[in-house]
Amino acid sequence: MSENRLHLSGPTRHPLSPGELVDWHDHDVNQLCYPLHGILEVATPLGVWIVPPHRAAWIPAAVPHAHRAHGPTEMLTLIFPAAINPLQLDRPTVLAVDPLLREVIAVLTKEDLGAAQRRNLERVALDRLRRVGELPLCLPWPTDDRVRTVARILADDPADPRTLAELGRVAGAGERTLSRLFRAETGMTFPQWRAQVRLQHALALLAGGESVTGVATACGFPTPSAFIETFRKALGTTPGRYVAGVGIG
Repeated sequence: MSENRLHLSGPTRHPLSPGELVDWHDHDVNQLCYPLHGILEVATPLGVWIVPPHRAAWIPAAVPHAHRAHGPTEMLTLIFPAAINPLQLDRPTVLAVDPLLREVIAVLTKEDLGAAQRRNLERVALDRLRRVGELPLCLPWPTDDRVRTVARILADDPADPRTLAELGRVAGAGERTLSRLFRAETGMTFPQWRAQVRLQHALALLAGGESVTGVATACGFPTPSAFIETFRKALGTTPGRYVAGVGIG
C-alpha cells in the first residue's frame, strides 16, 4: 500500500484556490474528477493531463497522481471500486462530460441521497462513461534525461523559439537522436509535443483571465490567429467562445 494513500468513502466536493496543489497520493478505488469551475491539472509519473470544464479525468486505482488548480476551481469526484473500470484503462484519461453526466455528478456530490437512489445514479454515470471517448489532452513526459531537459525547458517557457537542434546543444544530444527519442518515449513527434505543451499552458493562462492575444504571445504562437486555429482544431471551438462557454475569466 502506498504511504500516501488517501482513502475515499464517497463522492466529494473540494474547492481549490488558484495554483493550489493537492500533493502526490493514490487511492484504492477508481476516481472520476470533474472541475465544476476552473481548470484542473492532473500529473502522474507518465505525464500531465489538463481537465477543462465539461471534461473529467478518470484516474484508475493505485495510480499515483497530484492535482493543481488553474484559476478558482471546484473539484467534484466520484469513486468506483477498483474492479469497476468501464473503459478498461490503466492510466488517467480525459473524457467528455455530456449534460446528463454533468447533472448526475452534481447530484451525487451535493445531495443527501438514499442508498438505492445513489446506486441508480452511479449506474447512470457508468453507462454514460462507457459511451464517451478519450480526448487528446495529455502531455506525455519522457524518461530519458536528454529529452527531459528539452521538455523541462519548454514546459517552463513554451514560447522558447529554439529549434530541436538548438535545444539539443543544451541537452547534449543531436537533433536526430532527440527526434527519435521524443517519438519513442511520448508517442508524439517533437512538433506535436511542443504544440501540446503550448496548448496546456494556454488553457492555464485562459483560466487566469489572460487575453487571447496575451496567451498567444506567452505560448509562442506567431500570431493570435495561429493560436485560435490551433485551439479550435484541438478543442472544437475558439478560445473566446471557450472562455465564454465555461465562465472563465
